[in-house]
Amino acid sequence: MSALRNNRLFATLGTIADVFGSAAAAAAAVEAGRTPKAKHLRTLGIDADAFRRIERL
Repeated sequence: MSALRNNRLFATLGTIADVFGSAAAAAAAVEAGRTPKAKHLRTLGIDADAFRRIERL
């Protein structure tokens, strides 16, 4: 494999790890009754202000 191809592979794996980590952190926060950190929501493509406006039952 070429160096460019390796770099792209590792960048993609890093992105996947970031998304799964943010999903796990956001889920844990919601289960604990807390609002997830804005950086985790941003990684998941969720607007933090819109998330805060969700009514909880």
